[in-house]
Amino acid sequence: MIHTKNSIYTAILLVGDLVAYLFSLIIALAIRYGEMPGRSLIYLHLSPFAILFIVFIIINFSAGLYNKRSLLSPNRIPGLLVRTQTIAVLISVAFFYFLPVTISPKANLFIYAVISTLLLALWRMVIFPVISSARSQRAVLVGVNGEIKELYEEINTRSRYGINFVEKLEPSANTEETVSRIGEAVRRTGASVIVVDLHNKMVEAAIPFLYSLIFSGVQVIDAGKLYEGIFDRVPLSMVGERWLVENTGSSAVGRLVYDVVKRVLDIAVAAILGVISLIFYPFVYWAIRIEDKGPLFIYQDRIGKNGKLVRIIKFRSMTSNDGGNYSASGKSELQITRVGKFIRLTRIDELPQLWNVLRGDISLVGPRPEFPSLVAVYEKEIPYYNVRHLIQPGLSGWAQIYHSAHPHHAVAVNDTRDKLSYDLYYVKHRSFLLDLRIALQTFKALISKSGV
Repeated sequence: MIHTKNSIYTAILLVGDLVAYLFSLIIALAIRYGEMPGRSLIYLHLSPFAILFIVFIIINFSAGLYNKRSLLSPNRIPGLLVRTQTIAVLISVAFFYFLPVTISPKANLFIYAVISTLLLALWRMVIFPVISSARSQRAVLVGVNGEIKELYEEINTRSRYGINFVEKLEPSANTEETVSRIGEAVRRTGASVIVVDLHNKMVEAAIPFLYSLIFSGVQVIDAGKLYEGIFDRVPLSMVGERWLVENTGSSAVGRLVYDVVKRVLDIAVAAILGVISLIFYPFVYWAIRIEDKGPLFIYQDRIGKNGKLVRIIKFRSMTSNDGGNYSASGKSELQITRVGKFIRLTRIDELPQLWNVLRGDISLVGPRPEFPSLVAVYEKEIPYYNVRHLIQPGLSGWAQIYHSAHPHHAVAVNDTRDKLSYDLYYVKHRSFLLDLRIALQTFKALISKSGV
């Protein structure tokens, strides 16, 4: 339900942006020439501008303008629009002024930039909110864990999800009591939706009753799937052997095609970026040698696919290489150097890992590989932690984009438990489209210096 609505909203936003770009061009031409442009004039300008429209959509995608976080946070839209339009204008200037384009719309460029910014702001901040607003369906929430509470609070504080919880029930060990309470709540509140934790053992026996409600026009939604659709991560309290069997595999043919094509893309992209990255090597070497005359590279063992050890290479950013061996406090006793602070902030220290991608140790996209010493701790403390090792680790991943509390060089069980919920989301939903989304969001994070 939420996934479908988000997809529809994304499609509407994308089409609306394209229409705004097209009308901006027509209006700009009308202002420039003092009359409505004819077809020949529009077609003349549309050919080069169509390329820019595609680039603009990619910029918007990278900036997160199609993410549900932006849909649910209207206050973020003005800032995002200013940033994306600034980048769009700079690209347009480079496109028309420095490339051999057959026409010279230079006089129109400034007018177009102003008009497109105004139309996009009108579309995003006025028209779309009216289109996307809908009457919420009354719903009953059945569950007992912390994620259920989180789901209840999130949905009932926002109107754009399309449902509103009018009652929250805790299932009972007595199946008849659970069935009675659900049925009575539906009748009393007139709810047309039931959101239920289907992985709760106390609910499993009531599934036949829930099935019967479908024929009464009541929609039954798995709370776990709804949680994933809203928070982009897996609710760990709902993960068990049944969940793992259902969600960590895929068809043999589909998995093979995905793995082969992804490996080909890894090699192609890593080779190109690896050659380009060589530009930075002499500057990093010079800076490190001036500061402490230590080695340029460090080598660290990490846990890769299927629990195998892989040795990754990085530019040294600390006074030495702790190799993931921490003190009794659980933290590294080494210090980050001044040069190290800069290359970490800009992620330059990760560039040598492009050669790890070429070797097949890691992928461009996937869960970040962890130190063996930390993995040993987390596998004891966090159920199903080793599931993240079913797939190839990566330079950047879903957790690096959306998990706000990254545990660095320290034992952090709680933060890592939260991080695992994002890694499992990627394990379940990994696809070329999701990889592309991660890559674009990583690029945006890098150029904005927010890090990944």
